[in-house]
Amino acid sequence: MTAFDFEAEPPAHEPGKPKPPMAYRFRGFLPVVVDVETGGFNAATDALLEIAATPILMDDEGMVYPDDTSFFRVEPFAGANIEAAALEFTGIKLDHPLRMAVSEQEALGEIFKQVRKAVKSAGCKRAVLVGHNAFFDLGFLNAAVERCEIKRNPFHPFSCFDTATLGGLAYGQTVLAKACAAAGIDFDGHEAHSARYDTEKTAELFCAIVNRWREMGGWPLD
Repeated sequence: MTAFDFEAEPPAHEPGKPKPPMAYRFRGFLPVVVDVETGGFNAATDALLEIAATPILMDDEGMVYPDDTSFFRVEPFAGANIEAAALEFTGIKLDHPLRMAVSEQEALGEIFKQVRKAVKSAGCKRAVLVGHNAFFDLGFLNAAVERCEIKRNPFHPFSCFDTATLGGLAYGQTVLAKACAAAGIDFDGHEAHSARYDTEKTAELFCAIVNRWREMGGWPLD
């Protein structure tokens, strides 16, 4: 077994009670938007510097909306590579006195705690990562899980939803800022490349696309 295999999970809902509608929407997966900021492009060698996660919830009418966001600045793991160009791009200052970074173990532990709670509340069986160019975020998440030897990763190890692809389909735009603009979502370029900001905007975009499909009759509740 690899570090991101699943151990047995507790029942996602109380036996005998009807499941919430989210349990049926994505094959029992709960979408959770994740964004990472990193020291480069190689998940195996480059540092994870920031991570944020926003579970997606659903109301009784089948419309989805973002939950609260968990966000952590992360200490680079021992021996991690950090490219100067990556820091310049993100604006991250590793020596900033107010950075207050935590270990990968603590960051993932707290995020996974929130995700497991959301999965159970939604009656789902596991989480599925949503990201803008999601393969990148999922790769860094899985690499950190493996380094931390976390056995109960609530996320599916390889499936994901990519808002770059969905944005191209729904709005003809694959860049996050442009897809948000096309969807009528405010986007501040000065705030971009923060894991918290990008996660929250990606969550808004994902919800806009899913709800637009719902309004067009693409997913009935019955």
